[in-house]
Amino acid sequence: MKALVNQLRERAQAIRLGGGEKARALHKSRGKLLPRERVDNLVDPGSPFLELSQFAGYQLYGNEEVPAGGIITGIGRVSGVECMIVANDATVKGGSYYPVTVKKHVRAQEIAIQNRLPCIYLVDSGGANLPRQADVFPDRDHFGRIFYNQAVMSSKNITQIAVVMGSCTAGGAYLPAMADENIIVRKQGTIFLAGPPLVKAATGEEVSAEDLGGADLHCRTSGVSDYYALDDNHALHLTRKIVRSLNYQKKLDVTIEPSEEPLYPADELYGIVGANLKRNFDVREVIARIVDGSRFNEFKALYGDTLVTGFARIFGYPVGIVGNNGVLFSESAKKGAHFIQLCCQRNIPLLFLQNITGFMVGRDYEAEGIAKDGAKMVAAVACAKVPKITVIIGGSYGAGNYGMCGRAYSPRFLYMWPNARISVMGGEQAANVLATIAKDQRAREGKQFSPADEAALKEPIIKRFEEEGNPYYSSARLWDDGIIDPVDTRLVLGLSISAALNAPIQKTDFGIFRM
Repeated sequence: MKALVNQLRERAQAIRLGGGEKARALHKSRGKLLPRERVDNLVDPGSPFLELSQFAGYQLYGNEEVPAGGIITGIGRVSGVECMIVANDATVKGGSYYPVTVKKHVRAQEIAIQNRLPCIYLVDSGGANLPRQADVFPDRDHFGRIFYNQAVMSSKNITQIAVVMGSCTAGGAYLPAMADENIIVRKQGTIFLAGPPLVKAATGEEVSAEDLGGADLHCRTSGVSDYYALDDNHALHLTRKIVRSLNYQKKLDVTIEPSEEPLYPADELYGIVGANLKRNFDVREVIARIVDGSRFNEFKALYGDTLVTGFARIFGYPVGIVGNNGVLFSESAKKGAHFIQLCCQRNIPLLFLQNITGFMVGRDYEAEGIAKDGAKMVAAVACAKVPKITVIIGGSYGAGNYGMCGRAYSPRFLYMWPNARISVMGGEQAANVLATIAKDQRAREGKQFSPADEAALKEPIIKRFEEEGNPYYSSARLWDDGIIDPVDTRLVLGLSISAALNAPIQKTDFGIFRM
């Protein structure tokens, strides 16, 4: 596990450098702060920044590197208010929007909507990546969704603030125009629907970028911008003043107790879990290194014991924990559904610790109703309106992913450990299934299926499942919100729960449970 964590840290450090030394030097030569410096200067001194989707775009476009998907997103405290921060990285392909950039931006807005977080956009982008326009522009969740979300959030009184620190071109010009308030940096920020080359081609008019859409024009003449900043630092100072004037007060629907450190050191998680997913471990040992005072009030401990459920606190916030200790049986599923109902009735956020191969299969279990009992748990997870947070600490396979609040069940946040694996089933199981089908098909045709044929069929399947089940493959495509060091799990969960509690907890209405 330590080797996997070291690899995680090395890869994350390389991504934090952005578009390379040459691009960084060019960016700084223009008097601009680097994107991560902008974020650091925006958030309250000494407060943590919960970065999301850091591995977006990782090895996604062949030899073309797009570190962090060309955009930095995360939750930080600005003037005491938890905000969603979205910062273009102009050192990566000029801050242009690749398909994964759009997906990451829209995911950040989705998190802001779910948790009612004010949004701050640090804009420095050349707009859509033109060679990939078919995957960026036309569909429902493509580039236009960003501005749709801004309008919807503003209508829900979720503040939208844009800080124009560089280019803001074509459709991207709507981002500051649709913000509640915006700031533009003089001789640096520009806003226009068509840049100078397009204006010349369309009308024959020759005009500079500054005269066409600079700070003086938009603050003095057009009224598109509200605040005139002298440089990046001044713009970030003005942003903090805007947040301070929001008159925002967080109202909690839960009780809070003083935070306590766990009794056991977090780095013991490396030895408890390990990189070999075939080695069993007790999820209670993981819980003991995450929750306050290592106290866990277990619910139904002696019944359906392959699912561990119970109450605890993390940084003083109450949580209901659902963790795997093996395959899910009917008893485990019914227990899980019961526990989720309790948490919804009491407004207690849910934490799912996934290490699951799936639900139990076989004739006896089908006869006992594993399908309808599993459905009870899946339905409870789907309908639960309390904040749901998922951490994949091992395997996440098949319908077990559904019952344990996988991505399709809209957890507010979903994180993976670097040892995690996610796929419809394990590679060896998939290879065996397909080999059995091929063998039966050959038998019907009166043909042989030799061990060599079987090996030739299985090898590429196992290899493909291993590649596609890797956490970096998942994170590159935003199937999760980030790969985290197990040692950081408690802090990440504390920040996530705190952010989630900005939104009032809605009443849960369950559908029909098949009895």
